[in-house]
Amino acid sequence: MKIIPNSGTGSGAITPDGSSVEVYKMIKPGEEPDVVAGQVPAGGSVLDLGAGVGRITHALMERGYEVVAVDESAEMLAEVRGARTVCCRIQDLRLERRFDGVLMASNLVHTADEAGRRGLLEACARHVAGDGAVLIQWTPPERHDAWQVGRGRTEGDLRIEMAALEEVAPDVVNATMRCVLGEREWTQSFTSRRLTDEQLAAALEEAGLRLDRFVTDDRVWVKAVPSSAS
Repeated sequence: MKIIPNSGTGSGAITPDGSSVEVYKMIKPGEEPDVVAGQVPAGGSVLDLGAGVGRITHALMERGYEVVAVDESAEMLAEVRGARTVCCRIQDLRLERRFDGVLMASNLVHTADEAGRRGLLEACARHVAGDGAVLIQWTPPERHDAWQVGRGRTEGDLRIEMAALEEVAPDVVNATMRCVLGEREWTQSFTSRRLTDEQLAAALEEAGLRLDRFVTDDRVWVKAVPSSAS
């Protein structure tokens, strides 16, 4: 299986996973704050894993949540204001405290590195309170199957689209996203493993979590709880 290393191109700082700091500063929070508010009590504590420039962190703080923002990129975290920041790989995180909500957005769970996926989910399990919620963004299999070159969306004047897609093994694709703003262009290349509902549930179970339910109609957001939770 030919897995490509995460990489990125374009102006400004590019993080280890290929993300552009400049691009992420242009992207507004979407439904994520509403997803958190629907599952985490008002005023509760939230651990934002892969927080980037604070796109979601800032929105949650405006709603009264206490947020700790974690990212492996110091350049990303330099854009976060008002929250405690921790520069660290998610898999290595050990804060010795637990949170009402743990948030892992950006489809990180689709890494083709099986050990890496388990490490991500174990970090979620290590930091969620016994009665807390782990909220994970993923790409359901029916959406993963629908990926097409040229398909994308706009964020204001920024165009984000799939620029390249290659299946390199069953259920594993190498992909490149392209972001265009006027004459400026950035790319981010990564490998994504398609997961079924059953595979996601099994991965959560291995990490000490249990799939509780899908919390959005499009099934993009998953709520997991500690396996010991009733």
